[in-house]
Formats: sequence, C-alpha cells, structure tokens
Amino acid sequence: MDLLDTLTAKGLRGETPTREEALAVLATTDDELLDVVAAAGRVRRRWFGRRVKLNYLVNLKSGLCPEDCSYCSQRLGSKAEILKYTWLKPDQAAEAAKAGVSGGAKRVCLVASGRGPTDRDIDRVTDTVAAIKDADPAVEICACLGLLSDNQAERLKAAGVDAYNHNLNTSEGTYGDITTTHTYADRVDTVQKAHGAGLSACSGLIAGMGESDEDLVDVVFALRELGSDSVPVNFLIPFEGTPLAKEWNLSPQRCLRILAMVRFVNPDTEVRIAGGREVHLRSMQPLGLHLANSIFLGDYLTSEGQAGQTDLDMIADAGFEVEGMGESTLPRHRADIAAAATSGCGSGSAGGGCGTGAVSGEGETEGADAAVGGGCGTGGGCGPCGGHGHAVPAATVGAADDKDADKAADEARTDLVRVRRRGAGTELAPNA
Repeated sequence: MDLLDTLTAKGLRGETPTREEALAVLATTDDELLDVVAAAGRVRRRWFGRRVKLNYLVNLKSGLCPEDCSYCSQRLGSKAEILKYTWLKPDQAAEAAKAGVSGGAKRVCLVASGRGPTDRDIDRVTDTVAAIKDADPAVEICACLGLLSDNQAERLKAAGVDAYNHNLNTSEGTYGDITTTHTYADRVDTVQKAHGAGLSACSGLIAGMGESDEDLVDVVFALRELGSDSVPVNFLIPFEGTPLAKEWNLSPQRCLRILAMVRFVNPDTEVRIAGGREVHLRSMQPLGLHLANSIFLGDYLTSEGQAGQTDLDMIADAGFEVEGMGESTLPRHRADIAAAATSGCGSGSAGGGCGTGAVSGEGETEGADAAVGGGCGTGGGCGPCGGHGHAVPAATVGAADDKDADKAADEARTDLVRVRRRGAGTELAPNA
C-alpha cells in the first residue's frame, strides 16, 4: 500500500505526515487494519524498541469539580456514583505511589480535580512530592492539577515535579461543545506555562466524544506543534450521570486506527494508551502495544483498570519489556531538545540525565530489563476519559458487500462493556 509505505518511511526518519495522510489512516478498512498496525509498529520500534513505560495514577482529590467538562464523572452536576474525597495527606499519597512503583511504574501521576490549584494546593503537592521522592528519588513525578496561574509551574519544578499533564482533549473547533467553563486557549496556555517553566509537557486527547476524523487530526497536529513530549490517548468511558453517557461510538478497530494515526504524526514522541483501554480495546489490547510505548498500570481516576499483574503478563506475552527506571523514555535527539528547552531531561529518567536510549538497527533499544513486581491494588486513579466497545463480528461467507461488513464491525456493542467504579469491592466508601 503506497500510503503505508510513505508513512513508514517518514516515520523512520522522524518526519511528520501531511494532514491528508493522517486522515487516510483513519479511513482504512478492517481488511487493512493489520497492515496499518504493522507499519506503525515499525515506526514505534525504530524510536522506542520494545520498551513499555509504566505510569501510575494517584488521585489526590476526587470529585466535586466546578468545571462542566461533559466527559468527566467528576464534573459540576455529575450524578455519577464515584469516590469523592478531599486532599490525601502526603503519607497517604506516598503509600499509594509505592504500590505502583513496586509494580514497575517509573512515573507517578498526581491528579487533583478542580479548575486549578491555589497556592495552598501547590504547597500540598510540594509536600507530597517530597514524601514520594524520599521513598524513591528516581521516580518521575507528573502533576495534573488543572489550569495553572503565573509562577505555579515554576514552583512545581522547584519542588521536584518532572512533568505536567493538561490535555487539549479535542479540536479547537469543537471544544466549546464539550466544555463551557473554560476555553481551548486556556488549556494551551497552561501547557505553554508548564513547558516554559522547564516541565516536560504531557498533553493528549479523548477519542469517542462524537468528534469527526478531522477533529482528531486537528488536535493531534496541535499537540505536535505544542511540543508535547508525551501524548496520552484516552478513549471515552461514557459514565452514567454525565452528558456523554450515551456516546458509545468506538470499536477496538477504530481505537487501533486512532493510535496508529497518533504514532505516525508523533513518530518519536511517547504515546500512551490511557483511560478506556480495557473497556474499548479489550482482547485487542496487545495490538495497542505495537503502536504505543506507554500505558497506565492499575486503576484510573474514578474507574477500575486491569489488574496490575495482568498488565505485566500482557506486556511479557506480547514480546515487550518494561522500561527500566534508569532508561530515557525519549530517543536521544528528542531528549536533547527537551533538555535544551527545559534545562532538564523532560520525559527522560528522573534525576538521571537523559540516558542513552540508543537505537540499534530498526529499533531494538539496548538495556531495558523488565521490572517485575506485585499488583497495583486499587489505589491511584487515571484520566477522566474512556471510550466505547465494539465487537468484531465473525466474517460471513459470501457476504454481498464488504462495506456492510465493515460497518457492522464498527457498531457499538454496549452489552460487552462493563465499567467498574474505582473502589468497588474494597473498603473504600463509594462517596466518602
């Protein structure tokens, strides 16, 4: 296929495709899906070998958010039955982070609901970061606290935070349909504040909110232009009690095409499969590892994830290995750019310089001993998004129209979806 040959060649050189080429990836058929995965997989291996970076979420403050983001179970007016609690104490957050690190996570993501942090909140996070790094100085810390005010990013950097997450979520053209209490420009401003303060920029998207292919391509190119070092790809989890509760638009095949498109547009950038992975990719999750080089381990913000040991088994069974704490996530040329822009290593190993990240041949990076540890329990949280599930119907012998078969494959199968609230089956109260 000329398209895939072109995209692979560009990706191996670290070049960005055209918008038309990115759109064409999303328009490929189910018959072409494995070819698409194989082509994007070559690009992924070129820059990241077979390493998988593990990230672990700790939800510092849950629920009761004043913002009206339609996708979020913590939004203003949400009737979703989720855990609600105020700020965790530093020792509680450090204990939760320990569970993820023991399972092989090299980055801990500290998340708090709300429009943005107050200066007192920054003090709380500073104390929490100190508690986590006292236990393990090498762990990377990413903060996700909402919209930042002036000088807050600098304070987080001084406290030892390595990265800041603030997703663009969707295209500028459709952002007003999803959220009204803040703007797309507000989100861009926060990413720029974080990057300008020397924090590695982590910013991604949510797929499955009813957006068009053009919207998806718009936001992915915007993230590339912003210089995001890490791009989390969330698939909407339509929580009951939120405005998008009936938006079941995704299939596993659609999710894989989106991940492939993101990889082609960001060939040498960390691409992470985030919220909705288990709900929407389901048994096809291992194929996603051929496209993304990073996942969350364990639970998300308000929903349960796959068991940590199951994730580790999946990585090993698929022929991948867990990225070690001392390894650089980004390839050297990107790590050097990040270092020059942020006076630090950005997405590289925390406190350890940029590492080698050497690429040999078509992509096997050297090192990367797999870290094997215990499961992640039910502690930390994850992104506020998810996706929908689609079943792959068995091929019908003698089908009159292949297009009808492709259409059937993309129909949502909500009977296959089960969203478990974080805390279910534990001693945590559902609305503490």
